[in-house]
Amino acid sequence: MTTNGWLQILFFSAAILAVTKPLGLYLVAVYEGRVRWLAPVEHGIYALSGIDPDEDQHWAGYASAMLLFSLATMLLTYVALRLQHVLPFNPQHLPGVTDRQSFETTASFTTNTNWQSYAGESTMSYFSQATQLAFHNFISAAVGMAIAVAFVRGLARRSAGKLGNFWTDLVRGTLYVLLPASLVIALVLVQQGVIQNFASYVELTTLEGAKQVLAMGPVASQEAIKQLGTNGGGFFNANSAHPFESPTPWTNFISMFLIFAIPSGMVWMFGRMVGNVKHGWAVWAAMFILFFGGVSVAYWAEARGNPIHAARGVDVVASDAQSGGNMEGKEVRFGIANSALFAAVTTDASCGAVNAMHDSFTPLGGLVPMVNMQLGEVMFGGVGAGLYGMLMMVVLTVFLAGLMVGRTPEYLGKKIQAREIQMAMLFALLSSLLILGMTGVSVVFSDGLKGLSNAGPHGFSEILYAFSSAFANNGSAFAGLTGSTYYYNTLLGVTMLFGRFALIVPVLALAGFMSQKKVAPETAGTFPVTGPLFVLLLIGVIIIVGALTFFPALALGPIVEHLFMGAGSLF
Repeated sequence: MTTNGWLQILFFSAAILAVTKPLGLYLVAVYEGRVRWLAPVEHGIYALSGIDPDEDQHWAGYASAMLLFSLATMLLTYVALRLQHVLPFNPQHLPGVTDRQSFETTASFTTNTNWQSYAGESTMSYFSQATQLAFHNFISAAVGMAIAVAFVRGLARRSAGKLGNFWTDLVRGTLYVLLPASLVIALVLVQQGVIQNFASYVELTTLEGAKQVLAMGPVASQEAIKQLGTNGGGFFNANSAHPFESPTPWTNFISMFLIFAIPSGMVWMFGRMVGNVKHGWAVWAAMFILFFGGVSVAYWAEARGNPIHAARGVDVVASDAQSGGNMEGKEVRFGIANSALFAAVTTDASCGAVNAMHDSFTPLGGLVPMVNMQLGEVMFGGVGAGLYGMLMMVVLTVFLAGLMVGRTPEYLGKKIQAREIQMAMLFALLSSLLILGMTGVSVVFSDGLKGLSNAGPHGFSEILYAFSSAFANNGSAFAGLTGSTYYYNTLLGVTMLFGRFALIVPVLALAGFMSQKKVAPETAGTFPVTGPLFVLLLIGVIIIVGALTFFPALALGPIVEHLFMGAGSLF
């Protein structure tokens, strides 16, 4: 580890802190309907769609609208991918996408996962990239933001289960946040060297005389929303390690900054909307502590390097002559610190973009992004999804605090009772059911073992990581697993859909239940949710729930691999 590396991590942290309140203020204004500079366009959308923007939907109606919209857009994209070969903007004459690949890809982009078991430059036409995948990058992010806002309204309101209007929240998030920001960011990325065109691929002759084809395409426009909306799907197979997607250290920094910007601002928005900004900052502090702890472990593990290499005489110490540490699978223009930071950021949020190959990390370095996803990506998390995931953990924390002192738990002046805890526990337990269940099935059946590039604990880690990523709607991967098979395309697609929609329904249900409750004044026995004690208890609950659920599986994968590596084994 170097001073320069730590300074870059601290600079990134300071930038996220600085943007939190200003962006949070803007988000409050957007969702309260006070931002009107595109009012004619907004009202035109409502008129064309037959939407009553003032309708206040019950939580069940809100959930139904979200599910129907997601289903319709998923089916539209499935058809477009299957018919890609007859649609325009296909200069490479790429064929239609296969049925299994179309299902997984549409499930992936609909759920904000963007898992890609294909190479984008050789599979997707410009039409598919720009009108289908980028389209989902916007709307899946806007759906996540809408669910978070609805959840916050449920905590703040007394409205008989009514949480606002899904269609209005969807339009406002897209129109006033994602679209204008993405336009500006895309122009900045073009200035930095990210390509943006519809040209045919370019065939070149290398200095060695070999022929090489350079893929072209509208990359900057997709890159902007890919990071801002915590989507993560790359235009190219190498994702953000590709020089056409992220050519400079500044584009690398901008990418990481965008991933955390909206999730961080939404935490401040939450505090303002419930009338307790100090509580919002307490939740933010818990998120940041977990994030910083993870990136510190990942940076230490990668900077330490591989002890097997060191035992064989390889110099793994950083110096003026070399970077040291574990540089396998990393871009030299980003280095170890920015690779570890990017890995932590992209898996703290449900983004999944990568600037280094996680499969090449050391066992403990790879453990960090895996655990980030298994904890629910509550360290800022995806746009919207991180906030409502963390607030579900807050409800559990307050419930446990109430049990400790022997009184009915209260949160923001509302009593937490049986049905609220049932929804919170359903939210918490679904991850173990899907991730561990699918992993267990896959290590037993031959179809699940096909395509593994590693045996032993690392092979197990590849499968565990894949289902952790799919359920968490992350999309990153241990690339040693070949996921482009009927088995994995199907199971991963199903896991993504459950990871998104089976969690959103209990979230909205809990919000509806909370909105029906009366607000009671605080008393001396009310558990405070603004101080260090609350922050520590919240962190403890998140870690304990995650450890009880996933530690046995992690012990079979990255932990035992680390012990083998320390012993000099070649596992």
